[in-house]
Amino acid sequence: MDPLVSYDLADGVATLTMDDGKVNAMSPAMVAAVNAALDRAEADGAIVVLAGRPGVFCAGFDLKTLAAQDDAADRLALDGFALVSRLVAFPTPVVAACSGHAIALGALLLAACDYRLGAVGDYKLAMNETAIGIPLPVPAIELLRQRLHPSVLHRAVNLAETFSPADAVAAGWLDRVVDADDLLTAAREHARGLTSLNLAAYRLTKQRAWQSTVDSFDKYFAQGARTRGILRPLSG
Repeated sequence: MDPLVSYDLADGVATLTMDDGKVNAMSPAMVAAVNAALDRAEADGAIVVLAGRPGVFCAGFDLKTLAAQDDAADRLALDGFALVSRLVAFPTPVVAACSGHAIALGALLLAACDYRLGAVGDYKLAMNETAIGIPLPVPAIELLRQRLHPSVLHRAVNLAETFSPADAVAAGWLDRVVDADDLLTAAREHARGLTSLNLAAYRLTKQRAWQSTVDSFDKYFAQGARTRGILRPLSG
C-alpha cells in the first residue's frame, strides 16, 4: 500500500490512515493513494474507517498545486471532489476518525462519511473558501446541506465560520467526540458494529437517501469542470 495511506484489515473493518507527515494535504498523490485504499476495501467488502494522523485529519487541497492555476490544478480540484462523491456513494459504511484539523476539502471528506467520530482537542473544522476568495461549487453545498444543521449552514458555507470539536457535534460536522487516545479504538468498534447490517439493504437505502447529492456531483462533472478553474480565487 502507498506509504501516504496505510491499510489494516481486521474483523471485516478496513482502517485507512492518511499520513503525509505534515497536514495531510490532498495532493494528486494523496488522492490517488486514498482511492487505491478504497479500491482495496471495496474488493474486501469491508466496512471502512478513514483516519488521519495525530492532530490532523485533512487540511484540504495541496495549495502549491492549486496556486499554479493551470490544468494540473483543475485536475486536482475535480479529482478531489470526485473522491468526496465516491465516499458519499461508497457501497459499505465509512466511519471517520477525525484526529484533528479538517479544513476545506478535509471537512467535505468528513461530511461524506456515514458516521463521524472526533477527538477531543484544540483544532478546527471549517470551510474557509469564501475567506480566501473561492466560491464553493454547488455539489459541495448540497452535501453540506444534508449534513449541517439548517441554522449553521449559512455560517459555515458563506461566512467561513470555524468550529471546535465540541461545537461541531451540535453543528452536524461530527456525530460524537471521544478522548484522543480512544479515537481509533472507538471508530473501529463502531465500524465492527456496522458489520451486522444487511449491506444490500444499506446500499439501496443509501442510494435513495443521497441520490440528489450524487446527481449534483455527476452533473457538475459532466459540465466540463476541468476547464473552468473551479477553485481559482476571485478578486474583490
